Amino acid sequence: MESLPLEPLPSDAPTTSSTEAPGSNRSSVSNDADPLLLASRLQSEEHIQNLRSRKKRRKQGKNVGQFYEKQNKQIESLLLTMDQHIENAQEEEDMNRLAIKIAIYGSLVANCVLGALQIYAAVSSLSLSFFATAMDAVFDPLANIVLNYCHRKAISADPRRYPSGGSRLETIGDIVYAGAMGSVSVVLIAFSIQDLARGTASDKGFHIPAVVVVGFAFLTKLVLFIYCFSIRSKNSQVRVLWEDHRNDLFVNGFGILTNAAGAKLRWYIDPLGALIISAALIIVWGRTIYRQFLLLAGISAPLEFHQFVLYKAMLFADDIKQIDSCSVYHAGPDYVVEVDIVMDAETPLWKAHDISQALQDKIEQLPNVGRAYVHVDHEISHKPEHRKTK
Repeated sequence: MESLPLEPLPSDAPTTSSTEAPGSNRSSVSNDADPLLLASRLQSEEHIQNLRSRKKRRKQGKNVGQFYEKQNKQIESLLLTMDQHIENAQEEEDMNRLAIKIAIYGSLVANCVLGALQIYAAVSSLSLSFFATAMDAVFDPLANIVLNYCHRKAISADPRRYPSGGSRLETIGDIVYAGAMGSVSVVLIAFSIQDLARGTASDKGFHIPAVVVVGFAFLTKLVLFIYCFSIRSKNSQVRVLWEDHRNDLFVNGFGILTNAAGAKLRWYIDPLGALIISAALIIVWGRTIYRQFLLLAGISAPLEFHQFVLYKAMLFADDIKQIDSCSVYHAGPDYVVEVDIVMDAETPLWKAHDISQALQDKIEQLPNVGRAYVHVDHEISHKPEHRKTK
């Protein structure tokens, strides 16, 4: 069988040929379930702390500790069966379903209310900084609706119309959301430059009710940010909302600061603040769009998940002699898995089909997997298959 490419150990890592590494946790995993003896590489918390303390520099000790903690987590994941991963994912989904709904609909309601309030703050104060916060707030509920619509379409996509699944629709929704939030800032940049070019102060004064409204928006966004931060890894829609709340904290906080400074110190601080806020939003949402386009383009999945699929495919059935190739890549937020397994040339067709079909079904039940393809071969001396060659 093809060996599993684990991460390289640090230069000072302890090595051993015994079945239990120094300072490792004892494991009851049998050799049949753990043929590569991965459990013997688990490091105890005490051993990790000792390695940390031996380092003269705090940063080096921290890096060593993080390496072994990450390796422990990876090994523990590999030692779980595919059924356990599927069961854990289902339990986690059931447990987080209500929390995700609260994050989505709570953000929508809050954004609708804050949008109306911040329009009042901008109109009453005539501050460009508050117009920047208001335009951002007005687009929030509209973008929320687009995001939620695309998420629902992705779940209920017609397989006859979208044979590869609706995962990409969710990514497209994220791109539209980020694009709308970034493009609105271009208008504010134009107004800010126009105000600065005039070079004259306008009699706007310091409008306390407007400051109070934007301050309330800041506190509301802080609560939503903290809540969405705690579950951002559970749902791609919540992650985008978390990024939006994070950006709004900067927008509202900086808007209050530049509005007050523009009214009390120098007039040009207010339009300059609106210009900075708008430019920052374009950069931040531009990065989000870039990351979403990578998912849409089919960037490779994380190495840990690739190794997990490879390891489980190797051990799935005794008739699987080798793994010829294994590819895991994004199709939106979900993964597409392609595995080429090698079986004996004399294996009956019915058996080769049943094993490969069972492996494909099991992989597709894993969390974040949208589609899996398993190909059966009898040798590995050929050129890479299933790829277009020039």
